[in-house]
Amino acid sequence: METIAGFSKLSKSEKIQWLSRQVENNPDEFLDVTRFWLKNSDEQKVFDEFSENTITNYYFPYGIAPNFLINGKIYCIPMVIEESSVVAAASKSANFWLSRGGFKAEVISTTKVGQVHFEWFGKKRKLKEYFEAQLPKIWEALEPLCVNMKKRGGGVKDVTLVDMTQSLENYYQIKVTFETCDAMGANFINTILEEISNILKKDIDATQLNVIMSILSNYTPECLARVWVDCPIEDLADPAHQMSAEDFANKFLKAVQIANVDVSRAVTHNKGILNGIDSVVLATGNDFRAVEACAHAYAARDGQYRSLTSAKIENNHFVFSLEIPLSLGTVGGLTTLHPLAKLSLNLLQNPNAEELMLMTASVGLAQNFAAIRSLITTGIQKGHMRMHLLNILKQMQANRSEIESAKNYFSDKTVSFTSVRNFLNSMKITQ
Repeated sequence: METIAGFSKLSKSEKIQWLSRQVENNPDEFLDVTRFWLKNSDEQKVFDEFSENTITNYYFPYGIAPNFLINGKIYCIPMVIEESSVVAAASKSANFWLSRGGFKAEVISTTKVGQVHFEWFGKKRKLKEYFEAQLPKIWEALEPLCVNMKKRGGGVKDVTLVDMTQSLENYYQIKVTFETCDAMGANFINTILEEISNILKKDIDATQLNVIMSILSNYTPECLARVWVDCPIEDLADPAHQMSAEDFANKFLKAVQIANVDVSRAVTHNKGILNGIDSVVLATGNDFRAVEACAHAYAARDGQYRSLTSAKIENNHFVFSLEIPLSLGTVGGLTTLHPLAKLSLNLLQNPNAEELMLMTASVGLAQNFAAIRSLITTGIQKGHMRMHLLNILKQMQANRSEIESAKNYFSDKTVSFTSVRNFLNSMKITQ
């Protein structure tokens, strides 16, 4: 493959032509990426400007999980995900809890954090005295930058000096906490932090101070949502479980406890929660990488990586809950620019950021409930592979008649690549 200078300066067509020359097998594939462009050139231009060196679009399924009863209100939840069975599992859980009181949810806090990271080579006492003397000046300098955010009820909450020298020599922070209301707030936070950094660099001896960086933190343990479902144990009875409601509840509880003590299980357990959460975050134009990183850090906050969900049985009552940090926005960024993100928020009845946190957390809990229920009853692979059957058939280039026959044949059988291949081969022999 060739190297190239000035790739970003090429037109989209020129980029595609150059890429096609770099592919030895089937170079026409790159020439055909135009089929994924939107017919509306203005909308396609919006997509092209989201990122750099764009040549086309990359589609993911946009599904709907209806019947989510959250705090007494029904929602249809949009979910963007390519993994089979996730939307079906969320929908099944929503239906299960619909007649059992639904999902109860609350926002515990919405505080976000940013830091100015710097080195100080002087005496600690002098730095503390300097910071205390400069704090009024810092607040004064931040005032004009916070005007619009304050009008919406947000702004800077606190500015503190943090001594980190026990972890790294000469290392300190200015820690700033924020309320950004319905915005995710990254640009606002970073602007504030850089202004504080400029004040530090202007008003102190440069030989004693070295500002390393100023940046928001995606670890937002105080931007927290909690959601739970509960019911009498007898309401968990299901003939398909082939066990009593009490046995189901106890087995479910033990499965959650295992995820709380064993990291190997906990990672897969939490990945299932994030299957649901990420899909809503993507559908609403939010940052799923930030949400994932924060969730995993929160799961390990006591030094061991643990389950994000918890379960308990008290007085013959089953309670299943999720507590998770979620920094989400409903204004600004892709939530405003992406046409499907706007459609998603409209479908969700135009929630504010706190309401979106509760909806997203509810889908995460629903997803985890569905996964554990499958694991402790029929096993997860039977249902997952049945949902995956169509993908296998397409990979094997089955025709429409073969697909319909396979769907009927595997309606009560376990699906695997080998079993599907054998079934298709048997059909060819009998034809």
